[in-house]
Amino acid sequence: MIQDNYTYLTEAPIHRVIITMALPTIVSMLVTSLYNIADTFFVGQIDTQSTAAVGIVFSVMFFIQAFGFFFGHGSGNYISRELGAKRIENAERMASTGFFLSLFFGLVFLVIGELLLTQFCIWLGSTPTILPYSERYMGIILLGAPLLTSSLTLNNQMRLQGNARLAMYGIVTGALINVLLDPLFIFVFDMGVAGAAVATVIGQTVSFCILLHMTHRSQNISIRLRNFSPSRTALKEIFYGGSPSLSRQGLGCVATISLNVVAGRYGDAAIAAMSIVSRITMLVMSAVIGLGQGFQPLCGFCYGAKLYKRLWSAYRFTVKVGTMFLLVFSIICFLFSNDVIAVFRNEPDVIAIGTVALNWQLVTLPLLAVIVTSNMLTQTCRKPLRANILAAARQGLFFVPLILMLPFFFGLKGVEMCQAWSDACSFLITVPVMIYTYREFFPKR
Repeated sequence: MIQDNYTYLTEAPIHRVIITMALPTIVSMLVTSLYNIADTFFVGQIDTQSTAAVGIVFSVMFFIQAFGFFFGHGSGNYISRELGAKRIENAERMASTGFFLSLFFGLVFLVIGELLLTQFCIWLGSTPTILPYSERYMGIILLGAPLLTSSLTLNNQMRLQGNARLAMYGIVTGALINVLLDPLFIFVFDMGVAGAAVATVIGQTVSFCILLHMTHRSQNISIRLRNFSPSRTALKEIFYGGSPSLSRQGLGCVATISLNVVAGRYGDAAIAAMSIVSRITMLVMSAVIGLGQGFQPLCGFCYGAKLYKRLWSAYRFTVKVGTMFLLVFSIICFLFSNDVIAVFRNEPDVIAIGTVALNWQLVTLPLLAVIVTSNMLTQTCRKPLRANILAAARQGLFFVPLILMLPFFFGLKGVEMCQAWSDACSFLITVPVMIYTYREFFPKR
């Protein structure tokens, strides 16, 4: 099966490979986004404080996910290159090493988070009226931390082996269970925001069990304790391949905290509105990220096999498809932005703030296909410095300074337009980085 994947990824038509690999990954990403979208939607039917609490705790989930992606992409990108170079034993050792390290770090987050629960909620931007809700939600969400980190690691390892369809099963099943259980626990059992958290943890448990079982099918590299070998070389490769994901997700956490703190100056409605816009953006971006992740296995295998022309042809195809999708979405969503916000929270103040913020975001949304795909290429091809710069740009390098400066000059409007300006700056830095990278692959003679 590994040989079949090698032949397919290095020889089959590019558009067919990317679409075949991307479809299950897009489904996984879209359904995974429902973890947060579903909680925001159902909790939004309760009150503004519960909606804001979910938005605040989301930054913690973002941080936990960062380490799942760190170990998943770090080990998975190495596995992809080694399979492309036909060094299968190295790939097997890396798979188990990445998984067990991810599980361990998830346990660390669980213990520290529960011990410092109230302090974390305050640091993350909880106002006195939101604090009881965020404590209740976060205290339960943290129980799933080890399952979340290790599930994301397994999912990305399978995907980068070329088995995106199998990886999809575990993630999709868990997310669907979460969506189905949300209304049951929140409304039928009258658990409120705590019910949303319980539903999420149950969904994560199911995902973990299915994904771990999938590793022992013939199409995948099995996870075995005897292959756990955290050598210096392995840790270095995980860092090189995974640090851009850690930068991207970790700074996303910092960006979300900064956004909540600054938006909190304008009331609970501002926090709730910006939280809703973030979820909407994440949902549509999950499709583009899924498309890019469909490109990554081909990228890794072709890089390992030194098929550089094929690699860049695939990059251009991915960018074109992603840009067209985002352009169409932006136009349609711009026409109905009021209604889109109202679906999540039908409150005048939330709709007014959220609509303006969403319209600003839609202006620069089509640029993100270039940013995301470029980041994935540099990460998979082991260009850690460039990959980290691109990963940090959108929600760290530009967003954090802008969220601190723009409201000083423009008030609430500065909060609403901050992400759009950050995206524009990220695009401007991505273009020269990719020109330099292309010339490195194809130097002039």
